Amino acid sequence: MPGLAMDELNANSAAEEPSGSYTPHKENFAQQASPRSTLSPRSIQSDSIDLAIDGVVDTSIEQLYHNVCEMRSSDHSPSRASFYSYDGESRIDSELGHLVGDIVDLEITKEVVTENKEDFNANANGTTHEKDVVSSANGVHHMRKHRRSLGLKGIEERIAAGLDNPDLGPFLLKQTRDMISSGENPRKALDLALRALKSFEICANGKPSLEMVMCLHVLATIYCNLGQYNEAIPILERSIEIPVLEDGQDHALAKFAGCMQLGDTYAMMGQIENSLLFYTAGLEIQGQVLGETDPRFGETCRYVAEAHVQALQFDEAEKLCQMALDIHRGNGAPASIEEAADRRLMGLICDSKGDYEAALEHYVLASMAMAANDHEADVAAVDCSIGDAYLALARYDEAVFSYQKALTVFKSTKGENHPTVASVYVRLADLYNKIGKFKESKSYCENALRIFGKIKPGIPSEEIASGLIDVAAIYQSMNDLEKGLKLLKKALKIYGNAPGQQSTVAGIEAQMGVMYYMLGNYSDSYNIFKSAIAKFRASGEKKSALFGIALNQMGLACVQCYAINEAADLFEEARAILEKEYGPYHPDTLGVYSNLAGTYDAMGRVDDAIEMLEYVVVMREEKLGTANPDVDDEKRRLEELLKEAGRARNRKSRRSLETLLDTNSQLMKNNGIKVL
Repeated sequence: MPGLAMDELNANSAAEEPSGSYTPHKENFAQQASPRSTLSPRSIQSDSIDLAIDGVVDTSIEQLYHNVCEMRSSDHSPSRASFYSYDGESRIDSELGHLVGDIVDLEITKEVVTENKEDFNANANGTTHEKDVVSSANGVHHMRKHRRSLGLKGIEERIAAGLDNPDLGPFLLKQTRDMISSGENPRKALDLALRALKSFEICANGKPSLEMVMCLHVLATIYCNLGQYNEAIPILERSIEIPVLEDGQDHALAKFAGCMQLGDTYAMMGQIENSLLFYTAGLEIQGQVLGETDPRFGETCRYVAEAHVQALQFDEAEKLCQMALDIHRGNGAPASIEEAADRRLMGLICDSKGDYEAALEHYVLASMAMAANDHEADVAAVDCSIGDAYLALARYDEAVFSYQKALTVFKSTKGENHPTVASVYVRLADLYNKIGKFKESKSYCENALRIFGKIKPGIPSEEIASGLIDVAAIYQSMNDLEKGLKLLKKALKIYGNAPGQQSTVAGIEAQMGVMYYMLGNYSDSYNIFKSAIAKFRASGEKKSALFGIALNQMGLACVQCYAINEAADLFEEARAILEKEYGPYHPDTLGVYSNLAGTYDAMGRVDDAIEMLEYVVVMREEKLGTANPDVDDEKRRLEELLKEAGRARNRKSRRSLETLLDTNSQLMKNNGIKVL
């Protein structure tokens, strides 16, 4: 994440993950909230290559911890210096190492005693295992032969007595970070971090301690690495309560770091609203301390803008991305790599909002900046985005040229069997499908699937799953629903029950529900929609437009299963969400109104149905014109309702409902569910 660094950031340092990319949880949270529907197979996972730029300021959590370690301490004692400088070991480090060695030996001794007890319980004579235990005990004795022999109780007392040593906490924290960096057993790192925290708590004596804050950050990271996100949350919440903003930049840094890491953790859990809440809080703190023209604040603006893109909140994303762009243009050299990163994201935002001309302009400027900075692979990635914009504008020849150009670079730099190459094949397949060249489209789909079927070590499985989802969407648009379902089931199996992936899984299930509906398997469609809706609710998606569309489509499945009351409830909930997210005049919102009118008619609520359908007709006339076929259909339906209302109602509501909703089932077929 972007750091609130006390020192100047090294803008020339290469980073594993780019500024603005969703580093800590990109492979999770990037696919959960794609701004694209997979019916146009360019999901955010495909676009993620567009946002990964080498050479921009490092925004990883590790860089943030480095920034925290650079905090100046008012205590310039040798022991403090040894904590901040890891090049050598001080005398106190050696003494603390002696104490920590006793801790490790205590653990080994306890293991030996436990093993001894278990072995003797399991074996009556105990001869063989006793020999092994004695050998292990001798090994422990040999490790400690230079120390005074202590009993278990004596070592524990010594450890407890040493916790009030102000140098023990920093030393243990350094050992913890070294273990994390070396990839050692995280359980051992967790134990050291907990001991360090205990020491910090004793030494702080109730006063704000920034070292304890950093320890809490490290402890939370270990819990996240272990997949124990629920353990990390209260740790991080505690970390942001300790710093006092009035006490200076160091405290602001600590609070900023806690907010951003808490946002990352919620994002990994799939809790988008909570994630954005803490990202926004962190951004405000950084802006207050550094000022809103500082390049580091610009980096954070882009970072949070990406989070809003992934949450489908494009207006807020555009605002933040424009702030980042203005800051970097004002502070950097012309055509800087930071500005290029901003423009790539802005291009994606404009593309997602349907402003393809503006998207194309941003992509071209980003490509020029990257070429000027010798970022060949990044230029190829932007070429894919340029091709997407050309495709949306129906400039097919130019789109093919851009895709083929990117394909050539990716094959030479990444290899012919890399998933990035497959992602370009998917784009080409989509293009040829759109222009009716189905043979070429299927050929590119097969090429992509061949690569996705050869999973290599180091390739994230989620990237393969995303590719399968994209190809499934193409097969769906070609009406090869069985093939599409097969691919979605494979993707679903890859994601499984991984933490933070429930929203993604819900999106896949919802798309499967669409396909089952199109196949006429309404019972299967209803059941899998029910599962998807439950996951959406659990993952915090219950207020998004995506969730509203899913509710509408589940309502259609309910209609076909004659669950009329349940359908009405779903349509009403979908209406409330889409009115808020899209407004009452959006085509999707009007489609839900129309479905709800048919449902009300089926329930005998004719007056409500007429009132709603009259509104739909007026809106469609204003938007589409009186001669549009969709307007004619709505008028015909309204006339039927008015005619029925003028005479006694008969019991044909279910049949009426099926007739009334027949046309609107196209909402499902045409729009589909945006699989994340």
